[in-house]
Amino acid sequence: MTTARVDHRSPRSPVRFAVTGTDDRTDASVFRRRQRRRSRLTALAFLAPLALYLAAFYVYPLYRNLDLSLRDYTVRSFVAGDAPFSGLDNFRRVLNDPTFGPAMRHTMIFTFVSIVFQYAAGLALAVFFNRHFRLAGTLRALFLVPWLLPLIVSASTWSWMLNSESGVVNYALHLVGVSPVDWLDSPGWSLVSVIIANVWIGIPFNLVVLYSGLQNIPGELYEAAALDGASTWQQFRRITFPLLRPVSAITLLLGLVYTLKVFDLIWIMTKGGPGDASSTLATWSYQLGFGTLLPKFGLGAAVGNMLILIALVFGLLYIRVQKRQES
Repeated sequence: MTTARVDHRSPRSPVRFAVTGTDDRTDASVFRRRQRRRSRLTALAFLAPLALYLAAFYVYPLYRNLDLSLRDYTVRSFVAGDAPFSGLDNFRRVLNDPTFGPAMRHTMIFTFVSIVFQYAAGLALAVFFNRHFRLAGTLRALFLVPWLLPLIVSASTWSWMLNSESGVVNYALHLVGVSPVDWLDSPGWSLVSVIIANVWIGIPFNLVVLYSGLQNIPGELYEAAALDGASTWQQFRRITFPLLRPVSAITLLLGLVYTLKVFDLIWIMTKGGPGDASSTLATWSYQLGFGTLLPKFGLGAAVGNMLILIALVFGLLYIRVQKRQES
């Protein structure tokens, strides 16, 4: 009699299946968490050099500048590091100084006149080069030369050109019968001289940014406007200028922030003189901190913080205007 052998072992157990499925899902979630952690660590590793750079060259200098403006620093206390805390006393002394009014006025005149002429000339040149005529690329490259030159070279060149005795500008005026102008040493012309030089330096930046903005305007809009009989001026007023507003806003903001802190151009050409005729907040801050045998570090830092505050206010205004336009 043959007895059949019964194998009680089941090849597949439902309970074992359920446990295995749960383990697989757990392993997958752990793997995903590890992947996300690894991605975050990789991102932090890439951000670490930038964060260290910003902390070392922006955050710490700003902190030190703020600390300087809130303490009564002398040369001895600057070296020893034991300057007494003076609160807002440095700011009050700066505001009550007779130099503050002319320096603030010159800063505003220098900034806004420079920005207006830089933007107007840059926009005119951008529209001109947008026509894609022959040698347009070569001429555009030549217009970038003032922007590419080191600022000390540009300032020294303008100082030579505007020299009252041997400058090429006065020589040209003499050829057409105009009396020579004391550009750099006259209280009435020194500020005009540095504005002219700054406008010349800033035009290429406006040209490049505004020209790139013009490239993003569809040509079909101009073709449709021409078919409707719109003149060139009407096309500019109704199409070009409105569509360039976002680019124009960032161009003007960057120009404002840059022009507010212009120091080396003015210092090389006039040193803020004669007297205080071309002094700005930037040059005055340098004079207070480094321009005398007994430097006033706290007062110079206070003037520098005022410049930072002015630039910050205009930056916040720009952000608010941009949000209003986007909404």
